[in-house]
Amino acid sequence: MAEALRAAVLIPALNEELRIREVVQGALAHCPTVIVVDDGSTDRTLERIADLPVTVIRHAERMGKGEGLRDGFRAALALGVDGVLTMDGDGQHAAADIPRLLAAARTHPGHIVIGARLRKRARQPLHRRLANEFGDWGIAWGTGYQIADTQSGQRYYPAEVAALGDVAGAGFVFEADILIEAARRLGTRCVSVPIESRYEGTMRLSHFRPLRDLWRITSHVVAKVLRRGGIWRRFVEIRANPPLIHDDGVASPRDALTPQESA
Repeated sequence: MAEALRAAVLIPALNEELRIREVVQGALAHCPTVIVVDDGSTDRTLERIADLPVTVIRHAERMGKGEGLRDGFRAALALGVDGVLTMDGDGQHAAADIPRLLAAARTHPGHIVIGARLRKRARQPLHRRLANEFGDWGIAWGTGYQIADTQSGQRYYPAEVAALGDVAGAGFVFEADILIEAARRLGTRCVSVPIESRYEGTMRLSHFRPLRDLWRITSHVVAKVLRRGGIWRRFVEIRANPPLIHDDGVASPRDALTPQESA
């Protein structure tokens, strides 16, 4: 059996009073090291987790998800972890999937592991699904290989990826650029673990704005590709490298695949 990974769970949070306690408690059930980066919340986010054994980093004003991840990575790496597992504070991601992502990281050492929302995709709003597919297409031009669900915030980053400096981009652009820079500088690939989409219920509206944020991500990627050239070579490279999926056959912690989805 592969040696267990020492990981920290990193949760960026902005006005997450509704679900943050549930998210943090779920993470603590699987990992003793949890870091919450509060990005200038104006609600009771910090109050809701004040009694829990977590490390809290507080931004006095909103600085964006990218800066929250940078600060969280630095704090986690200072603890000597093997990697950092990120998840959003709004309850979209199931903490019960943490062991599955870590198992994939042990099976595929050196890979970024993405919790890809491939199960029950019919529940995902159409505009979000189309936006995610467009994002996957765009980021493939930056990495040189295809990735399933480049927009998912539930990821495991090996320490060497989390330690990358000069990763550009604010907000969600940072999450795109770190995939590109890890591929370019370290030769790092991604492996995707199928998880269930969750958009119903009492979660707050997503901070991700498909038109605005995909424009920022895509324009950033296109500029990088054009500067480097070799468009045809990159096209051939992408076609030759389909998404790598680590499907352990384990049912979603919330629900199993439907017969149609598992066919």
